[in-house]
Amino acid sequence: MLLFYLLTFFASIKAQNQLLPGSCNFESNTCGYTSDADFTRWALHEDGHFVAVDGAMSDNLEDGAGSGSQPKSDITGILLSPVLENEEWSCLRLVYQITDSGSLEVLQRTERKSFDKPLWSSQTPSDSWVISSIDLQNTAELYRIVIEGKPGPSAESSVAIFEIHISPGYCLECDFEESHLCGYSNQWNANVNWYVGGGGAQLLHNNMPNDHTYDNRTGHFMYVDSGYTKTFKEVAKLVSPMTTVPMSGCLSFQYQRSEDRGNLFAVFTRDLLGQYQELWRPGSEDQNDWSEAVGEWIPVQVDLKAPYSVQVVFEVAFNSARGGHVAIDDISFSPEFCNTDTEPTFDPSVANCNFESGFCHYEEDKAMGSLWRIVSVKPNIFRNGDHTTGAGSFLLAHSRPGPRSGYVSRVIGPTLAGNMKYCLRFYFSLRGFNQTDQALAVYLLQQQSGGQEKIWTQAEKSRGIWIAADITFQVSQPSKMAFVSTCRSFWDCGSVALDDITVSLGDCEQMTASLLPPLPGRCDFEAGLCGYTQDKQSDAADWERRRGPTPTSYTGPRGDHTLGLGYYLYMEASPMLPGQKARLQSRVVRGTRGPQCLQFYYHMYGSGTGKLRVVIDEGGEDVLLWQQSGEQSIAWLKAQVEYQWDKQHKIVFEAIRGSSVRSDIAIDDIVLEGGPCPDTKLKVTTGSSNEIV
Repeated sequence: MLLFYLLTFFASIKAQNQLLPGSCNFESNTCGYTSDADFTRWALHEDGHFVAVDGAMSDNLEDGAGSGSQPKSDITGILLSPVLENEEWSCLRLVYQITDSGSLEVLQRTERKSFDKPLWSSQTPSDSWVISSIDLQNTAELYRIVIEGKPGPSAESSVAIFEIHISPGYCLECDFEESHLCGYSNQWNANVNWYVGGGGAQLLHNNMPNDHTYDNRTGHFMYVDSGYTKTFKEVAKLVSPMTTVPMSGCLSFQYQRSEDRGNLFAVFTRDLLGQYQELWRPGSEDQNDWSEAVGEWIPVQVDLKAPYSVQVVFEVAFNSARGGHVAIDDISFSPEFCNTDTEPTFDPSVANCNFESGFCHYEEDKAMGSLWRIVSVKPNIFRNGDHTTGAGSFLLAHSRPGPRSGYVSRVIGPTLAGNMKYCLRFYFSLRGFNQTDQALAVYLLQQQSGGQEKIWTQAEKSRGIWIAADITFQVSQPSKMAFVSTCRSFWDCGSVALDDITVSLGDCEQMTASLLPPLPGRCDFEAGLCGYTQDKQSDAADWERRRGPTPTSYTGPRGDHTLGLGYYLYMEASPMLPGQKARLQSRVVRGTRGPQCLQFYYHMYGSGTGKLRVVIDEGGEDVLLWQQSGEQSIAWLKAQVEYQWDKQHKIVFEAIRGSSVRSDIAIDDIVLEGGPCPDTKLKVTTGSSNEIV
């Protein structure tokens, strides 16, 4: 791998003048960055011009703040920027190194939020300095950059920061005049690679151009040359930083080719899963007068739609050593599309529905009559309610005997735009006593060709729980989704419930392959406790992480709320005495003057169920926010609490064992956010039934 950071000289004076507040090279001071006194200090190393937090921190390092009193096994350093404002889009470039083991995370702190917003993170160690680029969206709020470094347990581990550059514009943009090359990197190949051109250096070809930025020999650009090409399979790849926020607009760049037939040049996007999609390649519009275009910079504009994280990849391949060269310069981005007739990025949320207010944009196939209906179930200990709140509405197929056997019922969604990849998530629940393998299937109905394609069929046989289904599909033309249930006979009729349909752009796997850690304040317990800890001092038992039913019959959930087949936390009542507690406490929550909303799902089923309380712990004093006592429902129920607390505190979930072993209490899908709670009054659809047959 080429060490791009060492390929060129220090940044030019012009580039330095473009740096925004919050930038720092740590040459003589920390530029207003300070260590949080409650954590291990970051130390300024005078000999290396960088700040670091080490696995073997000592108290005599210079220019650090904080007590450094944490045990070596749990060292965390918090570096805080000065207060910043960002009215225009900007790019933060971080030059860092993780030695041996550890982690580094960049967050954004605003006054009104209880938790810092994750922007980027890494746990990958390296033997040299690494550059990462982070887009900072424009905001009217003042904020601080928070850098959290955690070295590994060994004394040799460390996390260090060499430079922080904040510059106006997008991280995709680059004129290649700065030494860090804006985070662009060459994907190393044995014979064909991208190099820095210009700067007065001697190049392989004397006919290389002036750069486009300054139109002289001292400016810089990127180029790839065919001189050492061995096979046609060798491809040179110049890769942009990964975008960290959704982006749509016009990508522009300048390029030139010394030959039109000796090389192949194309631009792609590459997502987190490594999947490529072609953006552009030279066409006839660039070849109208090639004799004059050879050796000249040619401008290109191409629409870019990136609702999820992608890299832009510039690829060149040569068919021989006489394939000439390809050069690029001045990559830029605008939030406006290049062409005024370009349609905006399609919003797939038009297909979202939780059936609380009716069918949304879905409709039944009237040819078979009304075989689907919206129903609601009041909380009870016999039948499961909806997935959204446990007491709301959902869609049910074949809830009544049909007029005849051997029929199919369909619910059809709104039109989805073509040439897009989608992620569909919905929840289904098998009902009734029959075991059918055709309870539910999903089809795509193509609007132009009239064809249909099955993209999913129900295979899970678990009954009485809501199970999540995730489907990735791609459409080449406008299409509609159809949820189809088949009824062969009275004894083989697919009685199935449907709820909480959501559609987003991209591959479903990208949701789990995100660059960002889980949002603070949110936890579904699928990957652990998310920073929640057991209160060892004030309780008699621990909350346990589990999937599937609890060991004791007639108490506890059959599955979790997030996936149906995933994890939740619960209090196992069997080894406890009546009145004993299990307490789970959050990480420290910064107080704010505005309202905050706590939402979570709880499960309280069992004849001996005790009590579930949510309290604020401020310095050992508990303040009650919410509580529920006794058996409530066989379903997961949603709770939300709006509160205001301007001091630092923790949220504590306290389960109290009831009169018998049938007292298991469970929680799942916790969300704590700033701002008031949304209105959750359920709108009952006319004609709904509270009974499920």
